Amino acid sequence: MNLTDNFELSEFNCPDGTRVPYEYLINCYKLAVELQKVRDFIGLPIIVSSGYRTPQHNKKVGGVEHSLHLKALASDIKVKSVPPSNLFKVIDNLIDKKLVQDGGLFLYPSHVHYDIRGFKVR
Repeated sequence: MNLTDNFELSEFNCPDGTRVPYEYLINCYKLAVELQKVRDFIGLPIIVSSGYRTPQHNKKVGGVEHSLHLKALASDIKVKSVPPSNLFKVIDNLIDKKLVQDGGLFLYPSHVHYDIRGFKVR
């Protein structure tokens, strides 16, 4: 099922194989819309390494107790040819220009966490 031009619902399923629950589909759609804006800006595919997480999987990977991944409001993403630090800067700039929704933005060595909580957290 396509959520946007370049993102399918299956990309946001939990890495343990669990599908995004029905009650979180709207959250997943809203997240995909914001990620589509980032993808359109950079012109390169975005890989979602983690979208929705079950509580069990979240605990297994060391996620925080109230992680927004649990409600399909967060994503861990990367772009093959773009260092995470550059992807972080691009998203932060798009947020500052109000071109994508504000939220949590965190830089990790292998990826960027972006969530749509609605207010700035770095």
